[in-house]
Amino acid sequence: MKLLPAIDLLGGNCVRLFRGDFDTAHQVADDPLSTARSFQKAGAGWIHMVDLDGARTGDGINRPVILQVAQNTSLKVEVGGGIRSMDAIDTYLQGGVSRVILGSAALEDPPLVKKAVEQYGQRIAVGIDAKNGQVAARGWLSTSSVDYLTLAKQMENLGVSTIIFTDIAKDGMMLGPNFEQMKALRQAVSCDLVASGGIRSLEDLQQLQDIGIDWAILGKSIYQGAIDLAKALKWAKTTE
Repeated sequence: MKLLPAIDLLGGNCVRLFRGDFDTAHQVADDPLSTARSFQKAGAGWIHMVDLDGARTGDGINRPVILQVAQNTSLKVEVGGGIRSMDAIDTYLQGGVSRVILGSAALEDPPLVKKAVEQYGQRIAVGIDAKNGQVAARGWLSTSSVDYLTLAKQMENLGVSTIIFTDIAKDGMMLGPNFEQMKALRQAVSCDLVASGGIRSLEDLQQLQDIGIDWAILGKSIYQGAIDLAKALKWAKTTE
């Protein structure tokens, strides 16, 4: 299993939310670049970054900060949040980002996903965030009637090789991920799967590993000290 420590950006600051509620945003670190470098020092090879402002508005307000991390660390950066055009995809991938996550675009604009995958292949991932199994979009402010498994299969058929799944009810709550939904997703598609939301312990990671999950995103658990990132990364290497 590969681990991705996370940095969520709101107004240029590192924040965490509870269940995607922007009103619960609270700062968890001082500087994105120094935070990323601390993850690199702990042994991380990848980092997961989200432009929360972009997720709401579609504007790349935090793009300069994200590109700064990509260009000034050895980390491979995956980024999501408000990426809804080929111009935005090109800017990130040509600016040093390793992988771009399409979320709302996967739900609202499948042809864009298809075009992006045709051009960039494995450097395109899809983020599927769900409330009660129904896909949410635009910073989780709107919920569709589309089932998460239906969308996952559609994205696999378009050639998407990596899917990041979040059960919004679990995100930021430190109550463990939704293992049942992750297991159902693992049975539905053959893509690489990334678990996001609620992971609080090495035991959670082991259970995800047992299900067959390929990657896991660590956010609040490392900021609060529930998981020691360096130790978790050493554990993860033993599972690869």
